[in-house]
Amino acid sequence: MKLLVFGRTGQVATELARRLPAGWQAEFLGREAADLSDPAACAAAVAGTDADLVINAAAWTAVDKAEAEEAAATVVNGAAPAVMAQAAAARGIPFLHVSTDYVFDGGGTRAWAPDDATGPLGAYGRSKLAGEAGVRAAGGAHVILRTSWVVSAHGGNFVKTMLRLGRERGALRIVADQVGGPTPAAAIADALLTIAAAFGTGRGVTGTFHFAGAPDVSWADFARAIFDQAGLTVDVTDIATADYPTPARRPANSRMDCTSLTAAYGIARPDWRAGLAAILTDLGETRQ
Repeated sequence: MKLLVFGRTGQVATELARRLPAGWQAEFLGREAADLSDPAACAAAVAGTDADLVINAAAWTAVDKAEAEEAAATVVNGAAPAVMAQAAAARGIPFLHVSTDYVFDGGGTRAWAPDDATGPLGAYGRSKLAGEAGVRAAGGAHVILRTSWVVSAHGGNFVKTMLRLGRERGALRIVADQVGGPTPAAAIADALLTIAAAFGTGRGVTGTFHFAGAPDVSWADFARAIFDQAGLTVDVTDIATADYPTPARRPANSRMDCTSLTAAYGIARPDWRAGLAAILTDLGETRQ
């Protein structure tokens, strides 16, 4: 199977490259080859490919910056995936797109199901929701994979931030009233490759699915687990979201109901604790 992947250095794209099955081929497009701020160039890349399937693993992920630059974020997260999906549909090849828990308003405590009503709290969530709508409207075979709290040994993410701050400080105040499932980028890559393989054998199921790590946890307790596995002694104090204001509002409830993905593709929620251990090994972090 041959894949065309938008993204090259991001967390998910990096793991896709590392985990590509033997005998598969993949072309990874960075910004210099296909900038998502130029949707027409992205559509042209799909139109000209001989790949069997397209994966969009690229996005505008600067949540706070999107509040001030919503139009630009919506081009990258909304318009570009829509035209990629249109071009893929025109070629008759499946399109896999990574989305986010930020399309929901984060209310309640029940895990969000794929068909629940959306209601993004900010510009980033609205831009990603626009992308989802565009992918569906294209009418081709597709999977929208909503995920949350992505972490890896690559790029910027919560694990790497906590390790840096944990080494610098003996105590941290971490938000404890936001709950979700940390999701290793490696597990997301594996899920996408499993879905791609299913389409390759005619068993692909079009739709919107959720994929997040288990068990659900608060940011504060996730930080404690990071410090424990890394052998860092850091005093973590629980604080409320209101005590850590940011330009963009974050969902309080990012729990994701992933049962439909398991039913369609046999993909179970990954244990983020095992994923964290692998990330720390990748980073060369060992218990002190």
